[in-house]
Amino acid sequence: PGTRARAPTRTRADVVFVPPSESASGRLTRLPVRIVVAMFAIGGKKDQAKAAALRAAPKSASKTSGGSVRPSNHPKLSMYTETPSADISLETFEAFALDRMRVLKAIDDGLSRGKKPAEMEQLMNEETGKHLKITDVVPGDFSTLGGAPLSKDEVSHFALRLAYCRTEELRRWFLLNECQLFKHRFNKLDAYAKAAFLEEHDMEYKPLKPETFAEKRKGISEVLHGIMKRDDAEKILNAGASGFYAVPFEEVADLVRGRRVFMADGEAYVPRDQLTSLVVGAFRASLSKSLAVASRRWAQHVAGEERERLAPVIVSLSKRYLGRDFGKPGDAGERGSVVTLKDLPSAAKTSFPLCAKNLFDAVKREHHLRHEGRRQLQLYMKGIGLSLEEAMLFWKTEFCKKIPAEKFEKEYAYAVRHAYGKEGKRVDYTPHTCMKCISSNPGAGEHHGCPYKTFGEESLTAALGGLSIAPHKVRDIVQKAKAHHYQLACGMTFEATHGKTIEEGVQHPNQYFDESRKALGFGASGKEGDENKETGSASPVTPGAAGARPARPSIQPAPVSA
Repeated sequence: PGTRARAPTRTRADVVFVPPSESASGRLTRLPVRIVVAMFAIGGKKDQAKAAALRAAPKSASKTSGGSVRPSNHPKLSMYTETPSADISLETFEAFALDRMRVLKAIDDGLSRGKKPAEMEQLMNEETGKHLKITDVVPGDFSTLGGAPLSKDEVSHFALRLAYCRTEELRRWFLLNECQLFKHRFNKLDAYAKAAFLEEHDMEYKPLKPETFAEKRKGISEVLHGIMKRDDAEKILNAGASGFYAVPFEEVADLVRGRRVFMADGEAYVPRDQLTSLVVGAFRASLSKSLAVASRRWAQHVAGEERERLAPVIVSLSKRYLGRDFGKPGDAGERGSVVTLKDLPSAAKTSFPLCAKNLFDAVKREHHLRHEGRRQLQLYMKGIGLSLEEAMLFWKTEFCKKIPAEKFEKEYAYAVRHAYGKEGKRVDYTPHTCMKCISSNPGAGEHHGCPYKTFGEESLTAALGGLSIAPHKVRDIVQKAKAHHYQLACGMTFEATHGKTIEEGVQHPNQYFDESRKALGFGASGKEGDENKETGSASPVTPGAAGARPARPSIQPAPVSA
């Protein structure tokens, strides 16, 4: 109630992280070009007051002079309990969020594909090395209020926290993959860095002293030999005091209840490999609470107050496609083969993904498609290289088997030209991504969307059987689709029909087509540099994206395997 004074409008489009102490009222103030996000970091007023007290308190001697913890060369690992307090441009904010999203999507894809722990470690090393080194800082003259460089890792985390706090499904996805990334980074720390991390974040997990280990060794040995093989127990014991941590027993209640840990004097002596689970558990609990708070604050304040500036960026992040651009007509020639009208029937039989094949068969069978189906197939065929003239001939030939040519020209021809950017705003639209197809919910008589999601078990089994896939493989694909792993099911279909896999996973129907043509030997594959070279034309956009506006040229994401 009452009026609130507006801050003077600034010309620079900045996202400003303001610490809780600067928001005296405890509420978000409407600022035309600023957003207060510190409230998303910790929790309610009690948590904010506690965090402010911790920041104001003098550091202990051990933390300031390194009294009990030896220095380590490993970079500092964050629990993301305090937001960065600095200005950052909106373009950098979005670009950093996209880089972190590439890493999290790669982790999610690796887990979904059932990669082994060693393979996951290699994957995360590669992805973080390319996109999200923990030592990366914001380029230029940016720093926190304390004078320290502004960390790309922290900025990108809080950016995606805003993007993924809005629904339960998004929160669950973000929490799972952030915990995997945190676990990977924590495991890479040496013993001294781990000890410093535990002390800095007030976790009462202390490395065991040699004299304490010698005193308790017999009891620890008895417990270990009782719960694991002799060789495994001896391997842990041979690590000595450095292989164990003293933990308050109430924090490992499950281990105490199962008698799987030695306990004395109110402390449980936990092997070092189980320490990671404890720390990750604390990280998960903190982040889960912060996401719940962020969700409430987003709905109450930010979504409305920033709907013109920041909200469209945040909302689009969780739906952003990070793969290769298939929107330029004629690019198919550079990627391997040019598709003409006479090639369509054979290409549909051998190289179309199930979503495109379903639409193609439907228009051949019914000589009509409803709007969403037409749009999806029009853009897909544009992406595989079919020219506007031949696309117009295809649609006119099929539709005019049921309607007069005059009606086609009046009601349907405009949409075909519009898809190619020749009508309306002349926007160069891109073909639908897998995520856009999966998010579609077709009604009765509609055929668009992802068949692995929209088909029933019997219909999907019949459709896969029509591709001459062995029955046992059909069952495996159907089970994967029933578990909601639609893109993995599509990848399994490709493997069953081509005898090869798509290493980076299926992310786009047009990617499926290109990989199929390469596998079948149609033309020479184009060079990656040619596929991704910049042109002077406007950046294509996916229909249905926020505002259907071209992305900013300065933050175009580099194509990756995500």
